Amino acid sequence: MNRVLTRDLLGRWLALGFRLYLGGVFVYASVYKIGYAAEFAESVASYQIIPALAVNIVALVLPWLELICGAMLVLGIRVRTVSAMLGAMLVVFCVAVAVNLVRETPIDCGCFHALEERMSWKTLVRDLIWLGMAVHVYFFDSPLALERGLDTKVKEMDQ
Repeated sequence: MNRVLTRDLLGRWLALGFRLYLGGVFVYASVYKIGYAAEFAESVASYQIIPALAVNIVALVLPWLELICGAMLVLGIRVRTVSAMLGAMLVVFCVAVAVNLVRETPIDCGCFHALEERMSWKTLVRDLIWLGMAVHVYFFDSPLALERGLDTKVKEMDQ
């Protein structure tokens, strides 16, 4: 009995909190980048990780991907798929931040605004915590996921 209660409290309900938080973070992060794509492209270029020809494409596509994934996570649509996608993005972000910290490149993160604090080890730790949250959401099905209700309705229609 305690095991079931613990799994529900620490697993599913915590996953719901993480899902809503991460979705909100990614939606919030995307809004500025979409509105100021040129500034975001400069931030992407400052990492010196991707080829110069890909900078503008990444700067245009990544914020929309963050917005769509964040919104889907908040709404509870395809939670596992979206949390896996956000987890993959966070792995890339962590690698990019770590590489530039090791290089001692004095750049801003570019995560939320063009003019932010300089990237630090704190930035990497924050992204790793978010990665942990995305992994938790992936493995623990959160309650109140919209897709669960949709799947039930589709199954009822098939019968």
